[in-house]
Amino acid sequence: MISDIPPRVDISFRLAAKLAPLDHGYALFSALCRLLGDLHGAEWLAVHPLPGTPRPDGLLAVDGRRGLRLRVDPAQIPRVLPLAGKWLDIGGHAARVGVSSVFPLASASTLRARLVTIKGFLEPEPFLEALQRQLDAMGVAGRPTAGRRRVLDVANDKVVGFGVELHGLTEDGALRVQALGLGGRRRMGCGVFVPATVDEASAGREHAS
Repeated sequence: MISDIPPRVDISFRLAAKLAPLDHGYALFSALCRLLGDLHGAEWLAVHPLPGTPRPDGLLAVDGRRGLRLRVDPAQIPRVLPLAGKWLDIGGHAARVGVSSVFPLASASTLRARLVTIKGFLEPEPFLEALQRQLDAMGVAGRPTAGRRRVLDVANDKVVGFGVELHGLTEDGALRVQALGLGGRRRMGCGVFVPATVDEASAGREHAS
């Protein structure tokens, strides 16, 4: 039932930034902790990967209009609002946080996440089996597919995961996955799902091939 899904919204901040590391999940989380305090146990928080265009030198040309997006319990919005006007150091690249807007989660039959990590599952087939078990435990009917293998650097520890798309979701299932996430390290940009349009889903499969 939708009524038992934990309340979550996305709060999006404009971001005055040109570049960030392409693998920026740990660096961005560390930057947020420096401004907001220790967030390691913050189950109410997930951090979206920064939007932008990958460059061949391992950097991301940041799309500042889409900016910094956090998925939070609405009761915690006052905790993150002080980010506005502050400077983030994201792996040695400066970014100034701007004004914010709040968006409700939107249902979609197809969701995607840039990176999902499940400890101990490094190959596509067993990874998908583990992912399906998580969906079953959540009571979500959907068909997961794994895309490109990706690596997250966490304090010099390499964490392996995959891009993921979920297909055939109900409204309840889509909202539940977005609210709860899948896998670990959601405060570092992993397991954070967003609706995929037909064009986005096709582009994601092409990019992952």
